Amino acid sequence: MTSLIHLSELAGNSDLQNSLRGGAVSIGNFDGVHLGHRVLLKRVRHHADRVGGKAIAIVMDPHPAEVLRPHGAPPKLTTLPRRAELMAESSVDALLVCKASKEFLNQTAEEFFERLVVEQLAAKAIIEGPNFFFGRDRAGDTTRLKELAGQRGIDVEIVVPSVQDDRMVSSSRIREAIASGDLELANQMLGSRYELTGVVGKGEQRGRKLGFPTANLEDVATLIPEHGVYAAVAKIDDQSLAAAVHIGPNPTFDDRKETKIEAHLLDYDADLYGKMLTLSLVRQIRGIQKFASPAALQQQLQSDLQTVRETVSSLPQRT
Repeated sequence: MTSLIHLSELAGNSDLQNSLRGGAVSIGNFDGVHLGHRVLLKRVRHHADRVGGKAIAIVMDPHPAEVLRPHGAPPKLTTLPRRAELMAESSVDALLVCKASKEFLNQTAEEFFERLVVEQLAAKAIIEGPNFFFGRDRAGDTTRLKELAGQRGIDVEIVVPSVQDDRMVSSSRIREAIASGDLELANQMLGSRYELTGVVGKGEQRGRKLGFPTANLEDVATLIPEHGVYAAVAKIDDQSLAAAVHIGPNPTFDDRKETKIEAHLLDYDADLYGKMLTLSLVRQIRGIQKFASPAALQQQLQSDLQTVRETVSSLPQRT
């Protein structure tokens, strides 16, 4: 299990701070904890074992772009708890969260390195990708990192990026795939299924009237895929169930609410209102379309559910 720790928690807690000192660290965003991240994190684990300390991933929250360029910040792929959950698969001991205030981001590369890596964590190894930048205006790069680390006797490893279809695996590529509805490609690069998590709210009950009751997912903090109907695995109350997920408006009823997320859980009829629901998306099975009548929509929904059942039943057991 990867502990989710905020940097502010270290103040006044010497036992916690000491437990994190003398290990191997990696600093990044780690949004999605994709295949490239996992290769890097396994190297963090390797070096932590070698130096006899903890394997620590360090992120800044909110994303620095949300502080410096609020309108240009990329949408999230994962919440912090989800990142910690995924990092556990790479045996990371702790996900350390630094609050990305303007003051924190205004540190020079040298100040950032000295205060965090040296003084607070006393790191013995630091592992990064080739596109790593740090400090004010991203002035520090891997060359400067090696210089600073060398002065302190800290080992540095720069990990070769992972490649998918002759292109580097990146959070940006994954966002592009999700935004276009290509969940199969996104999941390949993630190494896990993309998830939407939110609270079930009250809908218009149209699905129930059609014989297909749906849970309306609200307060979703991560990137919402392209409009369409998706096969998914719903996680509710320690159960995993096949689900058909409709994202977008329902043009058959002249619905204009574009961001609506509705999930029909197969073989489940309990009340979900107010509960937390996670939808683990597998693939898009069709786009949004307007049907001539509710009866025509019902017929299509029957076909959709059969496709969802077959898709989910063929899945290997994984996260």
